Amino acid sequence: RYYRNAEKKLAREQRKLSKMQKGSNNRNKQRLKVAKLHEKVSNQRKDFLHKQSRQIANAYDCICIEDLDMKAMSRSLKFGKSVSDNGWGMFTTFLKYKLEEQGKKLVKVGRFFASSQTCSVCGYKNAKTKNLAIREWDCPQCG
Repeated sequence: RYYRNAEKKLAREQRKLSKMQKGSNNRNKQRLKVAKLHEKVSNQRKDFLHKQSRQIANAYDCICIEDLDMKAMSRSLKFGKSVSDNGWGMFTTFLKYKLEEQGKKLVKVGRFFASSQTCSVCGYKNAKTKNLAIREWDCPQCG
């Protein structure tokens, strides 16, 4: 939520910038101020993602992540800015290289793989769990 926290300040500084005369020294100073705010948000996000990816990489030997379409999520769902702010692509990149340098595995699961419909023991696919509200079910094959 770093972008959300800095949004008001950014809007104010960008408004000031847009009112200034192009080519003036004050506009240049204001342009640098806006750039610094954007850089601060970027650095905060990177720092958080580095810390989270390091924590996860140290805790687990194999990590499976879903290959999500973040652009479609930001367009279709009601939390578009939040989806854009979380930096999912950057997070997966950080996690990947941290796991590789420790000799661990990162597995990307396809977005259309029916993981909640498949039994983890025998591999039976339950067609009745198309509804995501059903979180737990008993496999009829392995009992």
